[in-house]
Amino acid sequence: MPRDDSLVDILQRQGVSRRGFLKFCTAMASLMALPPGMAPAIAEALSKAKRPSVIWLSFQECTGCTESLTRSHSPTVESLILDAISLDYHHTLQAAAGTAAEAAREHAMKEFHGKYLLIVDGSIPIKDGGVYSTIAGMTNLQMLEDAIDGAAAIVAMGTCAAFGGLPHANPNPTGAVSVLDIVKGRKPVINVPGCPPIPVVITGVLSHYLTFGTIPDLDHNHRPLAFFGDSIHDRCYRRPFYDKGLFAKTFDDEGARNGWCLYELGCKGPTTYNACATTKWNNGASFPIQTGHPCLGCSEPDFWDAGSFYTPLSAPSMEVSKVAATAIAAGAAAGVAFGLYDQQKRKKAKQQHKTVTAKDLES
Repeated sequence: MPRDDSLVDILQRQGVSRRGFLKFCTAMASLMALPPGMAPAIAEALSKAKRPSVIWLSFQECTGCTESLTRSHSPTVESLILDAISLDYHHTLQAAAGTAAEAAREHAMKEFHGKYLLIVDGSIPIKDGGVYSTIAGMTNLQMLEDAIDGAAAIVAMGTCAAFGGLPHANPNPTGAVSVLDIVKGRKPVINVPGCPPIPVVITGVLSHYLTFGTIPDLDHNHRPLAFFGDSIHDRCYRRPFYDKGLFAKTFDDEGARNGWCLYELGCKGPTTYNACATTKWNNGASFPIQTGHPCLGCSEPDFWDAGSFYTPLSAPSMEVSKVAATAIAAGAAAGVAFGLYDQQKRKKAKQQHKTVTAKDLES
């Protein structure tokens, strides 16, 4: 595929109509929190955009981020837009292996120095010189350092790259750190957390970069506000049950069967910011809460060390046997009380995009 081809050229060869392309641009404008009038501007920019070089480095991870991306439904414009980038290095997806693969990475870094988009999934182990994860004889830390200088921007894909992920969990035996911990302000970094991240969020970030040549507006955790500006709780279809104080107590009780709120089963939706409740998964079919399972908070820092996944946010983190019955009752009451929580306080927190903590829920 010629590198000089525009996105429109590529999509036309794939049988995508102009109408389909414009519908995609309108959807992207909405997802990026832009006014509808920006859709033509996105279409024009993407029509002229050439295929940027992308180097994808996979470090201490489970390949779930790549799996999520490849599970995007095909054929769709969301998956086809990925054909509009030149994925010059990805050691899971590329055909080359061994010295040929590393030669491709080095060639892309040299030829497109200062222009390529660097995507990283997986945390970076730094303990004992980073020996716990190596590729072609190089530690992850060495490979990342080599690629940082020539990158136009860096995308930390998935919670491991964004916040250290499960490898970073206590006691963190490999000394795993996030991409941001290594980059330290040398290049712009976009965190796209999630375990794994949502494919359409990946597409949206790439669309913004292709359209405007800049990174999108970010929150305090370097996440795109367009996708991480609202909590799961804010957009959850079970929210009305929460406001009424109707909670499932077990996974098989009447409340669970009637679709009541999963807060008392440990749902972390009130403190988790992501687009799961709006974009959903599997071509918009569902997301964990819709299947009857509470949110684990996988797009938040240190979610793996925040106690049991099935303990309510308002409950103490110590053993239940050590908690007085009155405290348990108070925890349940706190869940109901939050449904009547001061509206002005929540609006202010949302405007400032401050993360709501368990302590806030108990206040």
